[in-house]
Amino acid sequence: MPKAICVIGGSRYAGRVLVERLRADGHRVTVINRGSVPPPAGVEHLVVDRNDEAALVAALRSRTFDVVVDQVCYTPVQAAIAVRAFGGRARRYVMTSTIEVYDPATAALPAVLAHTPVPEENVDPATWLVSTDLPWQDEAYLETHYAEGKRQAEAVLTQAARFEFASVRSAHVLGGGAQDFTGRLAHYVERIVQGQEIAVHAGALPTVFVHYEELADLLLWAATATDFTGPVNACSDGPLDVRALSAAIAEQAGRQPVFRTVAPDETASPFSFDRHYAMSNARAKAQGFCFAHTTDWLPAAVAEALTAAAAPSN
Repeated sequence: MPKAICVIGGSRYAGRVLVERLRADGHRVTVINRGSVPPPAGVEHLVVDRNDEAALVAALRSRTFDVVVDQVCYTPVQAAIAVRAFGGRARRYVMTSTIEVYDPATAALPAVLAHTPVPEENVDPATWLVSTDLPWQDEAYLETHYAEGKRQAEAVLTQAARFEFASVRSAHVLGGGAQDFTGRLAHYVERIVQGQEIAVHAGALPTVFVHYEELADLLLWAATATDFTGPVNACSDGPLDVRALSAAIAEQAGRQPVFRTVAPDETASPFSFDRHYAMSNARAKAQGFCFAHTTDWLPAAVAEALTAAAAPSN
């Protein structure tokens, strides 16, 4: 049955794919963003800053939604605004979160066995402390406290919401070539193609990834095909360490990667970790979602990144 679905953000990458697939499935889709990119045809567009509570409430007027998918909630302040603005207007709320909520470098978290994928209960938003008086509006502060912002946003929506709430904790997202605004896969492609050094930890350990279209599929599923609540991890099967990722790129690029081991206090390249940094996707599987294996989609993602790197700049 078609649903009335609101997507906050939804202008690029996995969010754009989600909007297109919701529309293709016959759902009535409303996109809320600041208007930098228009949504696909047939999608209602509300141009409003989600940080402006009065403007957001005015834009919603008498609208109600079966589901809200929030792609751009980064702080407890934004989550609190959402609770007030969508309370009584939404039955279900799905927030896109991140693997970084499990980063022990940014919070004291329960210990797990070495090399064991982290389960959702290691970060319980029902018990996480919230501090809305921190300088969340400061971009520099938010950048350095990204993981804590996501943890506290989940906590607010779990503890205070008047709707069903689920969070999708995304692994590191790859794919899309030039659409990948993170630049992390491009980092490796450029260095391998140009023969530049890649800074890695000694004995770098695995992490997990998800294709941007697979993430969109999981968000679609979370919004329309299931009624679970609480957090769920979103990652393809098959963790990779930085050397295995580089080898996959090098094979298609026809070049050998050049590695440089960093000192213990030195910053390494993205996706190089000195700790096992993998999530368990068992909960999503138990709820009925079927993940791909990283090796199913990685070659195409690398090919897209190589093509984007070779394209002339404007």
